[in-house]
Amino acid sequence: MNAAKLTRDQLKVRQMKAKRALEAQRRQVLICAGTGCIAGGSLNIYERMKEECQRRGLNVHVGLLREDETPETKSDDINLKRSGCHGFCEMGPLLQIEPDGILYTHVQVEDCDDIIEQTLLRGKVIPRLLYQLDGVTYEKHEDIPFYHKQHRIVLENCGATDAEDIDEYLAKDGYSAFEKALFEMTDEAICKEILDSGLRGRGGGGFPAGRKWESVRQQPKGKKYVVCNGDEGDPGAFMDRSIMEGNPHSIIEGMLIAGVAAGSDEGYIYVRAEYPLAVSRLRNAIARAEELGLLGDHILGTDFSFHLHVNRGAGAFVCGEGSALTASIEGNRGMPRVKPPRTVEHGLWAQPTVLNNVETFSTVPLIIRNGSEWYRSIGTEKSPGTKAFALTGNVVNTGLIEVPMGTTLREVIFDIGGGIKDGKKFKAVQIGGPSGGCLTEEHLDMPMDFDSLKKVGAMIGSGGLVVMDEDTCMVETARFFMEFTQKESCGKCVPCREGTKRMLEILERIVAGQGKDGDIDLLLELAETISATALCGLGKTAAQPVVSTIRYFRDEYEAHVKEKRCPTHNCQKLKRYYIDPQECKGCSKCARMCPVGAISGEIRSPFTIDPDKCIKCGACFGGCSFHAVKEG
Repeated sequence: MNAAKLTRDQLKVRQMKAKRALEAQRRQVLICAGTGCIAGGSLNIYERMKEECQRRGLNVHVGLLREDETPETKSDDINLKRSGCHGFCEMGPLLQIEPDGILYTHVQVEDCDDIIEQTLLRGKVIPRLLYQLDGVTYEKHEDIPFYHKQHRIVLENCGATDAEDIDEYLAKDGYSAFEKALFEMTDEAICKEILDSGLRGRGGGGFPAGRKWESVRQQPKGKKYVVCNGDEGDPGAFMDRSIMEGNPHSIIEGMLIAGVAAGSDEGYIYVRAEYPLAVSRLRNAIARAEELGLLGDHILGTDFSFHLHVNRGAGAFVCGEGSALTASIEGNRGMPRVKPPRTVEHGLWAQPTVLNNVETFSTVPLIIRNGSEWYRSIGTEKSPGTKAFALTGNVVNTGLIEVPMGTTLREVIFDIGGGIKDGKKFKAVQIGGPSGGCLTEEHLDMPMDFDSLKKVGAMIGSGGLVVMDEDTCMVETARFFMEFTQKESCGKCVPCREGTKRMLEILERIVAGQGKDGDIDLLLELAETISATALCGLGKTAAQPVVSTIRYFRDEYEAHVKEKRCPTHNCQKLKRYYIDPQECKGCSKCARMCPVGAISGEIRSPFTIDPDKCIKCGACFGGCSFHAVKEG
């Protein structure tokens, strides 16, 4: 079908044709083309699959609708697609075959011939490419524990459709929520539906999205903006990236609905500069939407107009804060400002602005399409719906997950994540990124929602979950996050600029074995001051990882400060090396390896290490053939 400016009726026709075409695709091969799998070579796999199918005379289609044929003529052909992120990043590159539900893991280019010959032509499954856990082989995608306990609504289409085909989005009721909002709902009714749904901002703050929209709607008529925060600067977080790469039209549709509700005709998507693939797919999606008249002037033949732009971020963590983000779009240095006035009153170019993150906007079409009651049936009373998390760290199955609000940490880490790597013991999980807090074993059965986490000194944040095992040093963990925060401070306010610097200096002293009495209490005092006086939300929560680790692991801090010992043996400057005389053979290898001459002895007699000369480089520990060098 030729691209044309659609009317409402023509949109419905296109959606219907797209649905028929999708239903006619009896054999789909979906190759994950998210950033992680691309890094593993998935695009090479895609090209090899296409070439091999064509060489064998098989009809391969890479688009949903084609001008020269009807859906009926290609029902038995192979439909090869580059999908968005499947989420199971630990097992990538991933290849999924539908409608069989087969998921192949760790696929390589050399596997393509077998996949075509065995599975596509003969209908046989290749066991070596299937996911295996505890002796069980999983053939079906939905049976894998990683997926089985998820509830994917925002991420549903990310790994199941061609990320760059607007017709696939239309085939799955794409833009029908926008059509409903535009033709069947008032601006007030849209805001009320979002408010009634209980949708809270998924960017970290958890502020009711409907209340924010209503505030902008009530502002005097004039220029208003809709802005999507896709900056996502948290270490280990990639939820928004995956949605932007895998389902960009859901973001556009959510922003269009916000535009109708707030009375805005222009929007910006602010994307982290380190996400080039997300930028590319968003721009492609915007171009396709403009071609069909779903963006631009007089959309679907109405008086409603909406223009959308993609703005690449400035590479600063602080630009995830609302006022810093809008300043960056304006071409200024991304620095927070004093509030009030709030963004809903004084946002982009001093105009009222709706500002939500990627996941929030992607949820909106689902609410408008299915109703607020449907959305409230998921999650908890005060935190309805689902939340996407990036599960990383010392866990068996890392990747992108989506679960109902209220799901426990135990379910996420042990059921979905498969537990701790190498059979080690769970120690803690950092939730909420650099602004979040560390939770321990006692919190494993606590429901993950906005209010429950706040009570124990943590926060959902954007959705990063970093799992740590028994060998993780919590003091070093706090130092790592404080180093990140301090480097990313914009420097505008003294508490954040200087306070985080002082906290980092203390933490660096402690992990170097130079901690002093009173350091722990001083850290808490500084944290309290920063939290009470910092200018923006990022500064106010900057000390949270330190506070939470002291709260739950004070004994580790005291061991570092008072005993000059790291209980996990991770802090290099606190390591102590000695030679077990019972195991030392007197070969002198350790002495020859030592760069500072700290090891002495006679051949065929036990050697010794001078602790005053030892620089704790570990060369002797790693080089001893008899394992006589010990770490204490």
